[in-house]
Amino acid sequence: MEMSSQQGNVPYYFVPGPSRWPVLAGGALLVTMLGAAAWVNSVAFAREVCILGILGLLVILYKWFGDAIHESEGGLYSPRIDTSFRWSMSWFIFSEVMFFAAFFGALFYARSISMPWLADLDHKILWPDFAAHWGNAGPAGTIENFRTMGPFPIPTINTALLLTSGVTLTISHHALRAGHRAKTAFWLAATILLGATFMCFQAAEYMEAYQEYNLRLTSGIYGSTFFLLTGFHGFHVTVGAIMLSVVLFRVLKGHFTPDNHFAFEGAAWYWHFVDVVWLGLYVVVYWL
Repeated sequence: MEMSSQQGNVPYYFVPGPSRWPVLAGGALLVTMLGAAAWVNSVAFAREVCILGILGLLVILYKWFGDAIHESEGGLYSPRIDTSFRWSMSWFIFSEVMFFAAFFGALFYARSISMPWLADLDHKILWPDFAAHWGNAGPAGTIENFRTMGPFPIPTINTALLLTSGVTLTISHHALRAGHRAKTAFWLAATILLGATFMCFQAAEYMEAYQEYNLRLTSGIYGSTFFLLTGFHGFHVTVGAIMLSVVLFRVLKGHFTPDNHFAFEGAAWYWHFVDVVWLGLYVVVYWL
C-alpha cells in the first residue's frame, strides 16, 4: 500500500504488499545449485536440472524487476526509500566482499600455510618427494599432471577489457547526469559488450585449460581454487551484465532523470566491485 502523506514533515515509507518472488527465487537457486552439484558428480540429467533452474531464475528476476520498475515509475518511492536502497546495495556488496574474501583466504591458506607445512622436514618420511611449489599435484601422487595458468594472453586481455568497461560505464554515468540520454545509452551498451567479450574469452580459457593443460576442477587444491575463484567471478560478471542490460532498457524507455537514477548507480557500484575483484584475481591467481 502507499502512504504518501506526511506527519510532522516526516514522509512515510511505501510498503509493498506480500511478494511471491523471494521464495520463488530461493527455490530456483536451490534447483540450480542441486543441479550443479549433481552435474560435477556426473549424475544423469543434472545438467538439464541446472539449466532449468537458471532459466527459472531469469524469468523470476524479470518479473521481480518489473514490479520494482512499475513502483518506481508510479511515483511510490520517496527520497527516504532511495536512501534505503543505497544502504541495501551497500550491504549487499559488502556481503559479496566477504564471499570472495573466503575464497582468497582459502587460496592463501593452501599456498602459504599448508604447502610449507607438508614440505617441512618433519614430514619427509611420509612424502619424501613432495616440494612446496604452487601448482603441484599433491603429495600422494593421485592427481594427474597438469599445467598451471599464466597471465598471458587471455587473462591480460580480460584485464584490459574490464578496466575499459569501468571507464565506459563512468562516461555513461556522467552523460546521464548531464541529461544526454543517447550518449548514456551508447556508452552503457559498450560496457555490456565489453563484459560479454570478457565472458567469451573466459570460456575460451576454460576450454584451453581442460584440453591443452589438463587442468580441471579435480586437479587438486590448485584446480579447485582456480575454478572457484575465476568461475564465481565470471558468474558475477554475468549478473552485472544482466543488471546493466535492464538499466539500458530503462534508459531507452526514458525512465531516468539526471537527479533520480539509483538503479543505474546501484548497477554501476556492482560493476566496479567486479572490476576490483578481478584485479585481485589477476595478481594473486595468475601472477603470484
